[in-house]
Amino acid sequence: MKQKRWKNKNFWEAFYHSLDGMKYAFQTERSLKIELVCTILAIILGIVFELNYLEFAVVFITIGVVLLAEFLNTAIEVMLDLYSQEYNEKIKLAKDIASGAVLIVSIVSVMVGIFLLLPKIVNKLI
Repeated sequence: MKQKRWKNKNFWEAFYHSLDGMKYAFQTERSLKIELVCTILAIILGIVFELNYLEFAVVFITIGVVLLAEFLNTAIEVMLDLYSQEYNEKIKLAKDIASGAVLIVSIVSVMVGIFLLLPKIVNKLI
């Protein structure tokens, strides 16, 4: 039996493997679907309330950090599930910590959105 290699041959092979990982995460993680909706909403609100380039950059960086945390959380969960399907307090703790990291960046992203959009919303109403 020939052993499968782990190294990508070229950029495009690595790119397609990355897309496979993203596809898996979006298909299996409900929270990523919610974050995608929030991403679209944040971009629409940024357009409606005329964020400048720097403000949009902050929004996109924030979105990227949230998605990064969610993808890392998913990878940790997959690896730990591979290690053991049985309940294990240490595995639960590791998953909870990774999930807590996602919660922290999600809360911060909401704060960034409020910080950037609230003054513009108030100005439109006044």
